Amino acid sequence: MTVTSQAHQGNKLIFLGLVLFLLGLLAGVFGPFMVNPRMGLSAHLEGVMNGTFLIVLGLIWEKMMISPTWLKITYWLVVYGTFANLIAVLIAAITGAGKMMPIAGGQAGTPLVDGIISFLLILVALTMLATCVIILIGMYRRLRIQ
Repeated sequence: MTVTSQAHQGNKLIFLGLVLFLLGLLAGVFGPFMVNPRMGLSAHLEGVMNGTFLIVLGLIWEKMMISPTWLKITYWLVVYGTFANLIAVLIAAITGAGKMMPIAGGQAGTPLVDGIISFLLILVALTMLATCVIILIGMYRRLRIQ
């Protein structure tokens, strides 16, 4: 991957981070009107925090020393992970379901809705863990050569 295309990916991450941040703000505005307002607050926080994460990641994207293949994999993992996180929590807030998130007051919903939320959250956990490990490796390699 050329430096230019790596920079382009970084810029796309910044743009997507701003989109996610905006969606998080909107979740905050409409949160009190959701079936589970407490989960609406969680959706707001997920959008704002994950949007900020994407923006920061876009700013350091060119500094990572990993292969073009791993950059592409990491890009799609982090995009999926951040947006799926917001989507899962929004579904829980809108439907009142979300037995996987009992602290925010999620109750058992229909098997389909709970299945969708659970599926998304399990994949989010796996993708974000993988993303963080890959980013740490890429940044560690950068530190080693300096």
